[in-house]
Amino acid sequence: MPAQDGPGGMLEMAGYASLFDEPDHAGDIVRRGAFAASLTRRAAGGVRMLFQHDSGEPVGVWDVIAEDARGLFVRGRILGDAPRGRAAMALVRNGAVDGLSIGFRTVKARPRPGGGRELLEIDLWEVSIVTFPMLAGARLKVLSGEGASARAAA
Repeated sequence: MPAQDGPGGMLEMAGYASLFDEPDHAGDIVRRGAFAASLTRRAAGGVRMLFQHDSGEPVGVWDVIAEDARGLFVRGRILGDAPRGRAAMALVRNGAVDGLSIGFRTVKARPRPGGGRELLEIDLWEVSIVTFPMLAGARLKVLSGEGASARAAA
């Protein structure tokens, strides 16, 4: 059954919160396997969905978080039961916000020549919906909910 948008509704989305072997704006590169131990410990239910990294008001839940050949894939639902969730839903649904960003603690890294780090192990805490992702390719797509067809076609 398709998700409904609005108070009490939800908006389903998916995307890549991190891409392997691609430098972010700070020069950091995440390597394959960097999330494995953290995902084993926490799974999707232990990683929070925030808006703009604001831990004071989560906006939804992540149903799937997994490493694949490309990067860290996420699928989840923005929930319209709270004011921040409704606001995030409206911004995502209308294309005003489509970035993803990870909140983490570095467990193992090494410096990269010329700046930045090679991130080998990451303790993932949260994945945020953001206006400006640190990694340009970290983007989401709307899967279901009111307005999903128009956004998916864009």
